Amino acid sequence: MLTKLAVALLAVALARAGGAEAPAEEYRVKGAFLLNFAKFVEWPPEVFKTAEDPIAICVIGSNPFSAALDEAARQVVVDKRTVLIRPIPDAQQARQCQIVFVSASEHKRAKAVLEAVRGASVLTVGETEGFIAAGGVIEFRVEDSKVRMEISAAAAKLAGLHISAKLLSLSQPAKR
Repeated sequence: MLTKLAVALLAVALARAGGAEAPAEEYRVKGAFLLNFAKFVEWPPEVFKTAEDPIAICVIGSNPFSAALDEAARQVVVDKRTVLIRPIPDAQQARQCQIVFVSASEHKRAKAVLEAVRGASVLTVGETEGFIAAGGVIEFRVEDSKVRMEISAAAAKLAGLHISAKLLSLSQPAKR
């Protein structure tokens, strides 16, 4: 399941994570992680109508990623599935996505987004403190100028998602 490209992209993301000092660089790293989550997470088969349906990475709130994320996504294929980056205006549309990134601009609506996807197999990713405590699966944070992530295996399990041990090994344990 894991391709050489996936491993290479993840290596680039981790190398960049070592010095994510500027906001643009921070979001390049976060974007690389989002693309790689598509390769290191398995969704239940019923999430997709066909074997070729794309993996939708949706961004709710202001989109901090450059057009480079859209371009990079066009080069990613996971088990015959392309990856699409889509902005979504509200929480209800989040159920139509496989990965939802909740921008910091939406910190007040993060709980509503998490509530909207409860019971759906959606990988929720946020960048505000307390995102995991509110029920999110992955929380990004910047510590010592490095992008770090915390993964809640319990929230992933509730969403019916299987996260690769390789990805789990890169995260910090979820705090409770």
